[in-house]
Amino acid sequence: MDKPRFDAIVVGAGPAGSVAAYTMAKQGLRVALIERGEFPGAKNVFGGVLYRKPLEDIIPEFWKEAPLERRVVEQRLWVLGHDSVVGFSFRSARFQDPPNAWTGQRAKFDAWLAGKAEQAGATPIYETTVTSLIREGGRVVGVRTDREDGDLYAPVTVIADGVNSMLAKSLGVHREWRPDQVSLAVKEVLALPRGVIEERFGVRDGDGVTIELVGETFGMAGLGFLYTNQDTLSLGVGVMVSDLREKGVKPYQVLDHLKQHPEIRRLIEGAETKEYAAHLIPEGGFDAMPPLAGDGWMVCGDAAQMVNAAHREGTDLAMLSGRLAGETAVACHGTGDWTVGGLGAYTRAIRNSIIQRDLKKYRGLHGLLAGSQAETLFGQLPQALNDAVYEMLSVDGQSKQDKQKRAMALIREAAGGTAGLAGIGWRGWRAMNG
Repeated sequence: MDKPRFDAIVVGAGPAGSVAAYTMAKQGLRVALIERGEFPGAKNVFGGVLYRKPLEDIIPEFWKEAPLERRVVEQRLWVLGHDSVVGFSFRSARFQDPPNAWTGQRAKFDAWLAGKAEQAGATPIYETTVTSLIREGGRVVGVRTDREDGDLYAPVTVIADGVNSMLAKSLGVHREWRPDQVSLAVKEVLALPRGVIEERFGVRDGDGVTIELVGETFGMAGLGFLYTNQDTLSLGVGVMVSDLREKGVKPYQVLDHLKQHPEIRRLIEGAETKEYAAHLIPEGGFDAMPPLAGDGWMVCGDAAQMVNAAHREGTDLAMLSGRLAGETAVACHGTGDWTVGGLGAYTRAIRNSIIQRDLKKYRGLHGLLAGSQAETLFGQLPQALNDAVYEMLSVDGQSKQDKQKRAMALIREAAGGTAGLAGIGWRGWRAMNG
């Protein structure tokens, strides 16, 4: 029997894989797009924000046809205390035309994006698990699947199979992530009438709000989020696996705790849980990135730790990595060089892109959030900030000078004194500036 041959094989029909397949198929390459789920997006989870620029560079004006939820016109940051919130927000008309970002649902968006790859000529092979890579003389020449006679061959395989990439592990370039290099995110999709959402969040039809949440994670390193969709809300939280293990807390307990916060409870009142999902998120950043290319293979997206935890960006980086991998494969198709020498152009492209530049900038963030500092940054300081603001805004007969001293004392105490507060500021500046 003839071996099924392609110009390229893509494993994983998430944003990275689908964009890689689209980019190659658009240039006439014969591409196999393999996905283990029933359909693209069936097993994928993310917070829910899609940025315009990365995909616009690939599919101009994609928003006119993509299944998006709401255009994000306001971004909020809430620092939570036990029964209060200190909030910061930014709303701008410039985020409307052209939009900066939308909220979305992966089940819808991934299926649409993979469909674009199919329209460009990629061959979809879904409900199929790649069990191993086929190698000849140390070079990857194809994949073995769980289908009968399911071996497929191509001079390059793009590995985009997610954070627990078994294929990258089989190459020896993807080690088991440490518990402090991944977070476990849990998310609920809560149904609410469209009009109720718009009234509670102060937006009009088609516009939406994102809220990032700091605090009330039982002192563990983690962030929550609340995003508006058309007729649902996405509410979730991600916490470092190492902290969950150390404290013996279950992720759903953190989410349930957030749901009981008075301000969150007000916004989700009357909502009905429509979906519940959990997903690992790579948080190791620059120092955890594996080799990106070798003889006959490239690795993209979450499988390569391409997540900017500081800005909660993952999907846009995944799509950019998929485009760069696809462009590299197209160039190598022209030269016939499928060795690490040819495919190494992908590594150089990543190095010169915002992916590596941004991850390198925030490489110190991982250390800042580790250990006992997490308790201070995500537990004591958020509560102290809320107590300090309460102190300053309360009119109770005390002088403003006394109240200011009391407010500052609360923050210093939470940080471990003046030296502790200065240390946190210095380490934070270093972490955010490479």
